[in-house]
Amino acid sequence: MSKAEKTKLFIVEMTAPVFNEKGYSGTSLTDITNATGLTKGSIYGNFANKDEVALAAFDYNLKKVTHIIQQEMDKKDTYRDKLLVYVHVYENFLKHPFPAGGCPMLNTATEADDTHPALKKRAADAVMAWKDRIIAIIEKGILNGEFSKKTNAEQIALTMIATIEGCIMIAKLTGKMHYRNAIMQSVEKLINTL
Repeated sequence: MSKAEKTKLFIVEMTAPVFNEKGYSGTSLTDITNATGLTKGSIYGNFANKDEVALAAFDYNLKKVTHIIQQEMDKKDTYRDKLLVYVHVYENFLKHPFPAGGCPMLNTATEADDTHPALKKRAADAVMAWKDRIIAIIEKGILNGEFSKKTNAEQIALTMIATIEGCIMIAKLTGKMHYRNAIMQSVEKLINTL
């Protein structure tokens, strides 16, 4: 890895939590320089603008979450258990190295919906990729005889994502973590009825 690549990675690693907690519009250049200890010139010598830093920070945060889920799924043998990883990880997210500020998809989608087309697209692409991963697990589970052949994989995937993301939003908004557990029990029931 070249020095320039190391510097870019350092900037992303240091600013990813800031963008995830403060959002794109809430993160200033001063926040970026404070987080990195670098000058404006160093930041813009590595990234064309704040948009590029924000997109790279989103990708970094998303990769952290995806990695956590995949690591846990790799430990499971059945497709049902692989789906249940979502329940267990999101119920116990404090035990995992989640990005500061919570779910980057939820945070970014909420903020960028009407204000930042590039970030909105990045968040939408992440949700669609998540949907496709769940569909693939369900389809393999159907082929393996674990799930009913009548299962609508896309409907289940979208319901799981909407419920998980809604769960995160409700728990974060109200500060009532027991809501998270109650809602995640509904996701668990859904998976167990496939």
